[in-house]
Amino acid sequence: MTKELTQLELLTELQPVAGENVDRHISMAKEWHPHDYVPWDDGRNFAAMGGDDWEPEQSKLGEVAKAAMITNLLTEDNLPSYHRGIAENFSMDGAWGTWVGRWTAEENRHGIVLRDYLVVTRAVDPVALEQARMIHMTNGVDAPEEWGTSFLHSVAYVTFQELATRVSHRNTGRACNEPVADRMLQRIAADENLHMIFYRNMCAAAMDLAPDQTLAAINSVLQNFQMPGFGMPNFRRNGVLMAKHGIYDPRQHLDDVVWPVLRKWNIFERNDLTAAGENTREDLASFLEDLEKQARKFEEQRDRLLAREAARASA
Repeated sequence: MTKELTQLELLTELQPVAGENVDRHISMAKEWHPHDYVPWDDGRNFAAMGGDDWEPEQSKLGEVAKAAMITNLLTEDNLPSYHRGIAENFSMDGAWGTWVGRWTAEENRHGIVLRDYLVVTRAVDPVALEQARMIHMTNGVDAPEEWGTSFLHSVAYVTFQELATRVSHRNTGRACNEPVADRMLQRIAADENLHMIFYRNMCAAAMDLAPDQTLAAINSVLQNFQMPGFGMPNFRRNGVLMAKHGIYDPRQHLDDVVWPVLRKWNIFERNDLTAAGENTREDLASFLEDLEKQARKFEEQRDRLLAREAARASA
């Protein structure tokens, strides 16, 4: 039987790796400033300052782009919940604390620039946006109860989540069909990719240190995966719309997020698992087969739906 490492043992053993990856991240991260990505000339006063309040026709974004931008911003807005979770499941000591602070500061820029862009360009209703922010941040986001305060579950989850967020931001930029928004979301997506690499490297090191234990966490995370915005107002409606139009859908989740990370960790090539770990790997393989079936079914249904809509539009 392989001994399970405690949270403290994992953090202590992995701290040198965390230090190396913090240094790597800082050397690669590009300094940027939210004000450089907002078309300030488009701005004007709202009624409280003697101007005009928002009207739907003022938005230059289509329905899909608006839904995606609101979802992305409200997701970024819940940073206090994420910071609390990362701080509790990692540590505020040494390299861990440096990373938690750096990651939080970088993520905060995303919410700043997205909100400034949406308000200045009048792309969405600012009153509805603020009301949704209040609801979502008041509710917060909690990990599944069975994960507890687990470093392994946390680092596995954020690896997949950061990559998923990168995909969503990048596709949202294209859907906006507006060069300033596209450039802004490319910048945000680049940050999310670097964050993903940090977490992916930490999880890879944990996999080498405690393969059975880490694989069990990865399997649990994937089988219970939800994007962190799942509790926000209209999340289901907006998520369906985003999936239908290729912002983030089951195929992208499987092919662009899940499989690239699992391959990087050599999950199905490893030979350091015990019998218990092999059972976990078999369970994960079965789950991935089901995900593939779900992705195919979604694609077939979406293609039929879009074809019907196109036919109605041309009639």
